Amino acid sequence: MITWHSKADEGQIKAVDPKGMKVIAGEMDTEYSADVINIIPPQKACKIATDSGLADDSGWCPVDKKTFESTLQKEIYVIGDSSIATKMPKSAYAANSQGKVCAAAVVSALKGEEIGTPSYVNTCYSIIGADYGISVAAVYRLKDGVIAPVEGSGGLSPADATAEQRKREVAYAYSWFDNIIADMGLSKTK
Repeated sequence: MITWHSKADEGQIKAVDPKGMKVIAGEMDTEYSADVINIIPPQKACKIATDSGLADDSGWCPVDKKTFESTLQKEIYVIGDSSIATKMPKSAYAANSQGKVCAAAVVSALKGEEIGTPSYVNTCYSIIGADYGISVAAVYRLKDGVIAPVEGSGGLSPADATAEQRKREVAYAYSWFDNIIADMGLSKTK
């Protein structure tokens, strides 16, 4: 069983006891115990983005969602985790999709052409065991300045998937990896 405790709900972490597998958090020094504890520090754009004046007070980089050009520094583009891409997740595949949208926008701008309305995609696979995979996927569109999922365009692996479906998800994950590596012009390493 996985339980998520957010800073907003549980308060600031005050202490971690790795030997006792405990975390102390919040104003009341509430103690949490678990077999596995994963502490995720506060997230924000990388140091170079912050130091370059690309990040706002939120710690992230606001961008024109149609081009990924910074709204704080003209002619600088930010994709991936550092950008504020509204409803898109911060994943490698989302960044790959954003990079393609950004490249098309830059080419259109250099040619003096109108920039089309982009669409974006994301797929994430998790291999839980040798024959057990899960995934999430969505197609996104720009609407009213927000990158939002297209209704009915994706989804999650079924919770009641068969063993064969879970095994197939593992094969899809490896295929996805091979394809994204090839798409980026990289070669696989084994």
